[in-house]
Amino acid sequence: MSETPDSAVRTHTRDYIRSHRAAFLDDLAEWLRIPSVSAQPDHAADVARSADWLAAKLRATGFPVAEVWETPGAPAVFAEWPSDDPGAPVVLVYGHHDVQPAAREDGWRTDPFEPVVRDGRLYGRGAADDKGQVFFHTLGVRAHLAATGRTTPAVHLKLLVEGEEESGSPHFRALVEQRAARLAADVVIVSDTGMWSEDTPTVCTGMRGLAECEIELYGPDQDIHSGSFGGAVPNPVTVAARLVAALHDEDERVTVPGFYDGVTLLTDAERALIAELPFDEAAWLRTAKSHGTLGEAGYTTLERVWARPTAEVNGMGGGYQGPGGKTIIPSSARLKLSFRLVAGQDPDRIERAVTEWIDAAIPAGIRHKTTFAASTRPCLTPLDHPALRSVVRAMGRAFDQKIRFTREGGSGPAADLRDVLGAPVLFLGVSVPSDGWHAPDEKVEIDLLLKGVETTAYLWSDLAEALR
Repeated sequence: MSETPDSAVRTHTRDYIRSHRAAFLDDLAEWLRIPSVSAQPDHAADVARSADWLAAKLRATGFPVAEVWETPGAPAVFAEWPSDDPGAPVVLVYGHHDVQPAAREDGWRTDPFEPVVRDGRLYGRGAADDKGQVFFHTLGVRAHLAATGRTTPAVHLKLLVEGEEESGSPHFRALVEQRAARLAADVVIVSDTGMWSEDTPTVCTGMRGLAECEIELYGPDQDIHSGSFGGAVPNPVTVAARLVAALHDEDERVTVPGFYDGVTLLTDAERALIAELPFDEAAWLRTAKSHGTLGEAGYTTLERVWARPTAEVNGMGGGYQGPGGKTIIPSSARLKLSFRLVAGQDPDRIERAVTEWIDAAIPAGIRHKTTFAASTRPCLTPLDHPALRSVVRAMGRAFDQKIRFTREGGSGPAADLRDVLGAPVLFLGVSVPSDGWHAPDEKVEIDLLLKGVETTAYLWSDLAEALR
């Protein structure tokens, strides 16, 4: 029986990936040897070297345009490969080439910047987060061309690979705004996420946003005697404790007025999709190193982490912390709070609501200052978007099984791309929880990395049809 056109493309794609597997992994290992740690000034030259390396490799891959874009911080890389097809949709792929700090003494079995392969896994800082998941696009586009006989991609393909994601992307939005014309796209693909597990491939459909603040509280001009003055003057540590205690009600809902205004609620269909996942709460608790779950009433653990906004106390301090007692009224206290946000919430509005709530709760005699860090907006992909269906089909062909859906509780700069470029954002990642992002012995499963290659090899033709 002769092959169908679809099966022939799949056979050619897999043959091409198999024959180029060793060279692909060698190149990735070379990139991983560059310690592009954006958070450490001593590695600034390495981050620049990483950008230069990637731009050169993208040109070698076939991208006619590959440029290093300087920022006030670390450089980003932009690449572009136009399609010969008139009216081809424009797709922008986002990732990052900077990595978390890593040292052998952190608990690594081997040098974190000397990648090694053990038991089908590639170990090294950045193997999964995010160099490996950026780099699979290079082999994926070549496999796409080889299997289809094309000389250019079926879509107008662009890449933006930033160099400061692990430092909070402080210059990313400004870069996107300045380069918006070059970055214009019909859809954005973010390859900086993961899957549920090796056996359950999934597509992420959303990430939460983030607002975080520090509250400084000042009472007496110095620590004073609690016997002479206690009960007659306000205590900043007591005020801090009352703020923390008032942050949630008995149902673990955030009490800040207006906090839930505009929140996009989970639909019954979305809740059913989350419930399909093989979630083992006991195993999840072991991973969390926690002894119990707690959260907003009426929602499951996964719904709380992925689709509901939260408020957390990240730190609290003030007063005497040494051995023994010291009977004082402290002069100051400090709180650090963070708020994970979901679709429909605006970080600026949340910051105003939180500030007003704090202002109203502080008694006379306590001076205070609330400072917010740069915020991150939430991002959500509609389940019925045609580009999402393309990603699901491409992954399904690569993995030969049903693709399910997740969200991520963390935050990233994806919403900046959506807001500035006006394009929907989709997520394509093949990392799994055991890959140990930000941890010692970070790794990537090589077979899954190659499934990412295969997914992108199918994706560009599918998107070209879906978005016409």
